[in-house]
Amino acid sequence: MEKMYNAFWDHLKEQLSSIPPDFTCALELLNVVKEILLSLLLPRQNRLRAEIHEALDMELLTQEAEHGALDITHLSDYILNLMTLLCAPVRDEAVQNLENIRDPVQLLRGIFRVLGLMKMDMVNYTIQSLRPYLQENSIHYERAKFQELLDKQPNLLDCTVKWLTKAASDLTATSLSSSNSPTFNMTCSLTSQEAHKSECLTPTMILYQGYLNILLWDSENGEFPETLMMDKIRLQEMESQLHHLTILASVLLVARSFSGNVLFSSPEFVDKLKYITKTLTEEFNSRPDEVMLNVSEKVTQEIHDGLKGMGLTVLTNENKASLTGQLQNIAKKDNCVRNVIDRRIRLFLKCCLVRGMQESLLDFPRSLMLIEGELTELGWKFVNLMHHNQQVFSPYYTDILENIINPAEACKTESKPTQ
Repeated sequence: MEKMYNAFWDHLKEQLSSIPPDFTCALELLNVVKEILLSLLLPRQNRLRAEIHEALDMELLTQEAEHGALDITHLSDYILNLMTLLCAPVRDEAVQNLENIRDPVQLLRGIFRVLGLMKMDMVNYTIQSLRPYLQENSIHYERAKFQELLDKQPNLLDCTVKWLTKAASDLTATSLSSSNSPTFNMTCSLTSQEAHKSECLTPTMILYQGYLNILLWDSENGEFPETLMMDKIRLQEMESQLHHLTILASVLLVARSFSGNVLFSSPEFVDKLKYITKTLTEEFNSRPDEVMLNVSEKVTQEIHDGLKGMGLTVLTNENKASLTGQLQNIAKKDNCVRNVIDRRIRLFLKCCLVRGMQESLLDFPRSLMLIEGELTELGWKFVNLMHHNQQVFSPYYTDILENIINPAEACKTESKPTQ
C-alpha cells in the first residue's frame, strides 16, 4: 500500500515536470482535496461551501489545465488558507509548517496528509458530540430488550438478587471489621466522611461493592448476575488484567526495595523491567512457580547489571539470593506483598467508583505509581462499563436493593391484600 502511495507522488512529480506539464493526477488530487474540505464544514457554513465550489470548480480547472494555465501554487495557497481557518488548534503548527514548503509536489503531499488528520479530528468530534444521544438510545434499547426477557422469565433476576445480597453482607462485614480495628490510612484512601459513607448500607454502596466483587468472581459460588451477562467477557478480561497488574506491581515493589530509588528513577530501566515481567508472566495462571522462577532470575540479573552500569554498589550474593527468593514467593496466593498490592488496587478502583476518575487520579496512591498508566487505563474501562450498566438496570437495582436494605417493609408491601 505504501509503495502505491509513493508511486502516485512520484508519478505526479513526473507529470508536473514534463513539458508541457500534465495535470491529470493534479486534477484528481484537487478533486479529492475539495471533497475533504467540504466534509470539514458545518451545516451552517453555506457561504464558505459556495466559495469552495467556486474556487475549486473542477470543470473550470480542467479547462485551465487543457490550456496549460492551471496555477498549482495559487490553488495550494488558497487551500492552506482554508485549512488554517478550519483546522483544530492542535493542527495549527502542522498547517503553518506547510507554508514553508516550496516544492509543489511536496506541498500537495503535505496538504493531503494534514487534511487526513483534520478529517479524523472531525470524525472524532462528531462521535463525541453524538455520544450522549447514542448512549441514551443504547440505555433505553438494552433496558427494553431485558424487560422483554423478564416478562417471559419472571425468575430472570434470581442470580442478580443473590449477587447483591452477598455484596450487602460483605459491606456489613467490612463495616463491623473496621469499627473494631484501628483506622488504616493510605494514599488515595477515602476521606473519613467518604469512608463512613462507603461502609454504610446504602443502595449505591452495595451496588459498588457488587461491582468490585465481580472482579473476584468464582463460578463455583453461583451463576453470573443476569444484569451483567452482556459484559461478562469484558469483565473477565478486566479481572485478568487486574491479576497481572497485581503481579507486576508486586515484582516492581520488591525489586525497588533492593535497588534503591536511583535505579528506579530511570524511566527506561522501569519500562525494561515492566516489559520483561509482563512477557514472562503471560502464563502465570497455568504455572506460577515456574514463571516466577524465571522472573526472579531475569529481574535480579537486570538489577545487578543496572547498578553496575551506573557505577553503584552491586548486589551481594546474599542480596541476590534474598531478592530471588522474595520474587519467587509472589507465586503464592498468601504472599503478603501480593495481598497488600491487591487490596490497594481494589481500594483505588473503589475510589474511582465513589469519587469519580478525575478526583481519584489527583490522589493516585504512591505505592502504585510504577503501574500508574496501566491502572489508570483499567480504572477508566471499569468505571465506564459499570456506570453504563448502572444506568441501564437502575430500575431493577432500585427495587432489589430496597428489598435487601428494608426486608420488613418489602414483606409488608407484598402481604397487603389486593384491592
